[in-house]
Amino acid sequence: MNWSVWHQIAEILTETGVIPILAVVPDNKDPHLAVDSDRPDFWDHVRGWAARGWTVGMHGYQHHYVTSDPGIVRLNPFSEFAGLPLDRQRAKLQAAKGIFDREGVTPRVWIAPAHSFDAVTVSLLREAGIGIISDGFGLYPSVDRRGILWIPQQIWRFRPLPFGVFTVCIHHNGWTRADVAALRLQLAQYRRQMTSVDEIERMYAGRSASLLDGLSSALLPQLCRWKRSL
Repeated sequence: MNWSVWHQIAEILTETGVIPILAVVPDNKDPHLAVDSDRPDFWDHVRGWAARGWTVGMHGYQHHYVTSDPGIVRLNPFSEFAGLPLDRQRAKLQAAKGIFDREGVTPRVWIAPAHSFDAVTVSLLREAGIGIISDGFGLYPSVDRRGILWIPQQIWRFRPLPFGVFTVCIHHNGWTRADVAALRLQLAQYRRQMTSVDEIERMYAGRSASLLDGLSSALLPQLCRWKRSL
């Protein structure tokens, strides 16, 4: 990744006390993510983030798209997992978890590359020791019939919203100094409205999705695709 930008972001997170979810690709094979050279101390950094209390998420396995299935969330027509049979998905998840285990890191959250995964993926997450998904559309976190906690992730920039709980997804590899400066201002502006995965688990562990959550899940992906087309 872009390490020079990341170090600045990490400094801002530390200064503000924000506890992020970090999407870690355990065995990256996507050249678009190879911004800087490989770092032999990468997993030392990941262990350090976890030791700070930052939430480490499993961002797929290799970030390598092999199907054109948009999956459950239906934001992108390509996927590393969606559409693959159970045995192939299980093998990928086991390989990903094996790398985390080898490095002494426990991923708590599933974050699918391209937001694309399917019901088979969800059914296998418990085998990988993961009980939280950071993705999907809704107003508030909720628990599905498998006991998986879903934390909605439907915005990609900070903005005032009247209600709801959402993850703001940011990709920093192409950031400039202005982007880093904007993040510093935004975190200061929204700090009081930000929380952590631990707090989300405590507050929403027993909540089922409501009718409004279902309506959001049906309508918001269409709105996102429409905005992209513009």
